[in-house]
Amino acid sequence: MSGVTNPATVNECLRVGAGFAQGDRAWIADHFGMLDARLASFHADATELEVSVKNRETKGQKVTLECWIAGRQKIVTTSAEEDLQAALNDVRDDLRRRLNDAKTRQEPRHNKHLRDTGPPAKAAQDADD
Repeated sequence: MSGVTNPATVNECLRVGAGFAQGDRAWIADHFGMLDARLASFHADATELEVSVKNRETKGQKVTLECWIAGRQKIVTTSAEEDLQAALNDVRDDLRRRLNDAKTRQEPRHNKHLRDTGPPAKAAQDADD
């Protein structure tokens, strides 16, 4: 665990935008619940999610999920799936993938200059023994 004292959760950070009623919020938050594990490494007060839909339940439907995390670029995922559930799955899964990718890029193991390899003196001392 990253030690975040007030971890972000979908339930705490999700807003419903255009095309959704406030009454839709609970089932959408429940549907997006699997994002909680990825969001937990960010502070709730520095994280926002907004889901919106244009042309709901029509052929031209477009679902958009936006994610703002302080200190990072905004992530926007979209889906043109005609089925609303499929479109919500699509944007949720894409956001999870993109959060995973962003997290991976920032971890020290992927940057040799940030890796902690231990004190060089200890390694030299072991070689002399």
